[in-house]
Amino acid sequence: MDRRNLLTVAAAAALGVSLAASAGIAPAAAQARKVLVVASNQDVPNLDPHVATGYSASAFMRNLYDSLVRVEGNPVKVVPHLAQSWTVSPDGMEYTFKLDPGAKFTDGSPVDANAVVYSFQRLLRLNKGNSWMVAGTLDQSSVSAADAQTVKIKLVKPFAAFLQVLPWLWVVNPKEVEANKGADDAQAWLAKNVAGSGAFKLKRYEPGTLYEFEKVAAPWKSGGGNLTGAIWRIIRETSNQRLALQRGEAHIAVDLTAEDMDQLKDKPGVVSIIEPEFRTFSMKMNTEYGPLADINLRKAISYAFNYKAMEESSSYQQLMVGPLPNGIFGHDPNLAVPRMDLDKAKEFLAKSKYPNGGVKLTFVHVSGLEQVRRFGLVLLDSLKKLNIDLDIKAMVWPDMVASTASPDKVADFFTVYQTGNYGDPDNIAFAAYHSSRNGNWQNPVYKSKVVDDLIMKGRAEPDEAKRKEIYLQFQKQVVEDAPDIFGVLEKRKLALRSDVSGLVFTPVASNAIEFFPLSLK
Repeated sequence: MDRRNLLTVAAAAALGVSLAASAGIAPAAAQARKVLVVASNQDVPNLDPHVATGYSASAFMRNLYDSLVRVEGNPVKVVPHLAQSWTVSPDGMEYTFKLDPGAKFTDGSPVDANAVVYSFQRLLRLNKGNSWMVAGTLDQSSVSAADAQTVKIKLVKPFAAFLQVLPWLWVVNPKEVEANKGADDAQAWLAKNVAGSGAFKLKRYEPGTLYEFEKVAAPWKSGGGNLTGAIWRIIRETSNQRLALQRGEAHIAVDLTAEDMDQLKDKPGVVSIIEPEFRTFSMKMNTEYGPLADINLRKAISYAFNYKAMEESSSYQQLMVGPLPNGIFGHDPNLAVPRMDLDKAKEFLAKSKYPNGGVKLTFVHVSGLEQVRRFGLVLLDSLKKLNIDLDIKAMVWPDMVASTASPDKVADFFTVYQTGNYGDPDNIAFAAYHSSRNGNWQNPVYKSKVVDDLIMKGRAEPDEAKRKEIYLQFQKQVVEDAPDIFGVLEKRKLALRSDVSGLVFTPVASNAIEFFPLSLK
């Protein structure tokens, strides 16, 4: 049997031996195990479930921790998780959750109402990570324990998408966190340790190389697939992810380009998933520091950019019309947005502090994302027409995240994909444009009081018609401020080996792979 056929027929065994051995697992044990390998180009900068964000962090958290409810299916639905059931008051201001009495943390202690209260209070106290999802909606007294198995949540103000954000608010083990609390609320400890109730635990942690997960001996939840472990393997170049998948050295690849997907067509043993989801790509401009703090320069660039070339540089995508994903509630398909118009670009350039151009700007992207590098080349060519130069730099994701700590460290163009965690305009609006997100990869620097006020009104307004009008105003104001080059809405592109079963596409956080339901033949 030739090498290619051997790997195709015995992918799981080969993976168990080669990759598990590299993680310190004996070959004999590796063959007996069912170890899933996910190829990703994104490290996890932090393991604290109340601090970390990003798709890789979401993947880790949904396997190491649990939340009150979870999402599944297409169309998406919210289903029980730690909470077996729940009720909502007629005015939508109070939620009552009945917890699963069998839920337990990996140390054996119960996941009770007090643990839920502790976790929400810590999330709000730190005001980091996914706390933005409930900003202004909950306070320290909002979550209480009616009894050991009953959690009550009283909203401070109405929030139309409250139930949809709960899958991303993780519950930690108070006993373990308190034992390692220190002076920073256990942030240093949780950055590298896990205090969860998930079906998997983190066995090995090698930033830049791989992260090894091991299924806990007796998960509290029933069902699931036959995996005994998983490896999150860092492969920076998408073409190398594709080759690893073809050779049977990875079971799932999560960062593939359109070209990769085209090359995988009809490849034996490979299944492709190309599905629409609320996944935006934008080039965020540094509105606070450097040349792009000049709004006229930003507008000049917005009109100089060759959107058609961007759209044509890859398939499975369409141009965005403003800051919200096309098709989401409240999106304005008729919004007036910049398109390539060199005369208008030069008019704005003449009004700027750089009427003759003559500046050099920086463009950063995640190392290995070839498609984004191509977008950078489109921008480079477009800027030449304004006598502006562009330095295109590849960075690893943790370094990009770290650069957002202060405006002077943020590149002139900070490129980012943002995938909706819930199908509501608040998801993108708040995360990507509210000033409280400054210093975060979703919104490094942009701030506007007008936009902040509109976002907060939109998330609190219960009347659907009024809410839609608020988001129409929001979109117009953001376009007027020109903080981004609004790029493309992409279809999600995933590929997996045919020996993987149990993966059901869900159009939110679809690249944050959940291991529990999966099996290997």
